[in-house]
Amino acid sequence: MAGGAKGSGRPAKKKGPTRGTGGQGKRSLRARGATPPAEMRHWYKDKRGAPAAPGTAPAESAERRPRRTTRRDDNAPEVIGGRNPVVEALRAEVPANALYVAQRIDYDDRIRESIKMAADRGVALLEVSRDRLDKLTEGTVHQGVALQLPPYEYAHPEELVERASDAAEVPLIIALDGVTDPRNLGAIARSATAFGAHGILVPSRRSASVSAGAWKTSAGTLAHIPVARAANLTSTLREYREQGLFVVGLDGEATTDIGDVDLTTEPLVLVVGSEGKGLSRLVRDTCDQIARIPMQAAAESLNAGVAAGIALYEIARHRRRR
Repeated sequence: MAGGAKGSGRPAKKKGPTRGTGGQGKRSLRARGATPPAEMRHWYKDKRGAPAAPGTAPAESAERRPRRTTRRDDNAPEVIGGRNPVVEALRAEVPANALYVAQRIDYDDRIRESIKMAADRGVALLEVSRDRLDKLTEGTVHQGVALQLPPYEYAHPEELVERASDAAEVPLIIALDGVTDPRNLGAIARSATAFGAHGILVPSRRSASVSAGAWKTSAGTLAHIPVARAANLTSTLREYREQGLFVVGLDGEATTDIGDVDLTTEPLVLVVGSEGKGLSRLVRDTCDQIARIPMQAAAESLNAGVAAGIALYEIARHRRRR
């Protein structure tokens, strides 16, 4: 109850001055000046780090600092999780190192088929805990099964020309500019194998890589055609030109149809751009000729995999007629 101990038998405490410091506290604060700024307080420095140098922008707070993303190491093995993806990858003869199956898993037809195909191909079968599978698949849904793929060994750009020379054939190379969907890479690999190309060239950055998705879309043809990586696509195309290869870029804004280009006897590099942006400016300027696939105006563009397949068929048709 407010006001004291009424009814308790004890006298209420008097309000007024009490014994204290006798003014020592006030005197101790004299002549200390204003509170120093935060960056001058030693305890602030310990928590926040040393102050920024004069003329530099202040560091961003933890809340406003952009989160850093780590790029996946190309030399790290890839892991496919899930019963359907795993059995489809094995059916497509995707290279694999190991098949991981969770302990005490409920076996169904997909699990049995995956185990049988892995055993027939000599793929290691490992029974692991679900915690281990969670770590292998980085927390994605795995349904108790995962397939580990070995890192893909990319060829050197020069090896694609050497492959044609060893076969005593006129070189035909497909270069991809800005194609980031691995399914497009797989579809192009399938067409390239069907129409006698000697390899595929991709940039080392901002490009699709030979992943599980590419393997599945290629229906195993990536095992028969090499994929090379270029640190700089424009420089590699220039080197190809210096070696006598004719570089043709596909672009919907070109005025020349692909069928009107001489595709018969010259060593050829066919450059395919992304569906949205097409060829980049530097790559376009590097090409000897720009050509388009004629089509109705209702279709603004073609998928990169479809465009490459049509152009490769046209090249094969021209070369059969020579």
